[in-house]
Amino acid sequence: MTTLSLFSIVTHAALPQDSRRAGGIAVIEVNPTTKSATLDDQPVALVADNNKNYAIVGIPISATTGTHTLKTDQGNFDFSVADYAYPEQRLTIKDQSKVTPDPDELARYHREAVEQNTIYQSFTTPQGNSFPSFVLPAHARFSSPFGFKRFFNNEPRTPHAGLDIAAAFGTVAHAPASGVVVQTGDYFFNGQTVMIDHGQGIISMLCHLSRIDVKIGQTVAQGDAIGLVGKTGRATGPHLHWSISMNNARVDPLLVIPASEKPN
Repeated sequence: MTTLSLFSIVTHAALPQDSRRAGGIAVIEVNPTTKSATLDDQPVALVADNNKNYAIVGIPISATTGTHTLKTDQGNFDFSVADYAYPEQRLTIKDQSKVTPDPDELARYHREAVEQNTIYQSFTTPQGNSFPSFVLPAHARFSSPFGFKRFFNNEPRTPHAGLDIAAAFGTVAHAPASGVVVQTGDYFFNGQTVMIDHGQGIISMLCHLSRIDVKIGQTVAQGDAIGLVGKTGRATGPHLHWSISMNNARVDPLLVIPASEKPN
């Protein structure tokens, strides 16, 4: 497990929405003396709110329905994951090269996936134990929701593991919460990308940028500019893809932002 630099999270926010489904979040009250928690051997964030302690558990989008177990140093907690119907889209594409990358492209993708997964599996301890405050990294309509399932020529693709925001080309992309920039890169699928560590395994990834304005190791505050919206990587048009990972599980970003941030 990778250990990254420490930083301070000072902004207090409400807890994320408790939505116990694949790709959701379980907010579980734990013993005040709890020092560690894990789900499937991955460390889980522990926060305090209104004099109570909680485990903030990211539920993988691949999670099965039924009972799952959060393990802590003060005992275990079983919780249920409910079925959830994400929207689907089925497309017929004649040019197979648009569906399946060639061997060189696949090799590049796998190298890049290892690099990104190393970040997702990391766990840092912030100074302070509140859940980080989140806002949208750009304001525009949502063009593709989290969990969206695509089928190309009846072949299932990996469910959409983030939220697409249809901001115009060149729109400033902002840090959705305070943290440290832990990775930047120009990836095959994701294009120009910034990854921000918000502490305790909570990671933001912002993709398809036309320009990156931050560097690895840089501390950013919520709302700081991190780059410009673009259409790099495999994107059909300008937009900002925002992923949130908790305990190495990609979760619906809408669960961490206040209702006032969501478009009507």
